[in-house]
Amino acid sequence: MTALEYTTAAEPYGPTPATANLAEILERILDKGIVIAGDIKIDLLDIELLTIRLRLFVSSVETAKLAGIDWWETDPALSSRAAEHALTRENQQLRERLAELETRGERPPRRRSRTGDPEGGDAG
Repeated sequence: MTALEYTTAAEPYGPTPATANLAEILERILDKGIVIAGDIKIDLLDIELLTIRLRLFVSSVETAKLAGIDWWETDPALSSRAAEHALTRENQQLRERLAELETRGERPPRRRSRTGDPEGGDAG
């Protein structure tokens, strides 16, 4: 056997790749983040009917915050603190508007009764 035959016989497929388990891969993804992007287009006779653009960013919370993404903290549907803040802000805006109307001497519009009388009295 020559030296050339011995080298090719020992490593027929090249060097063995390093193996990584699922936990290591997941740790890397969460540490660095990964972006997955794709488009779905539905055309009928060269007429575009629907286009859906998908963008997915997978990372840990810390990595997302470093990237400037923190929508889960400000969305009232996902955060009770954000919901309370939104209600407080809306309440304050309504109080300011009411105070403004009262200082101008205007009264809020009255609701009409079923008879159509704006004062709410009975017609007749």
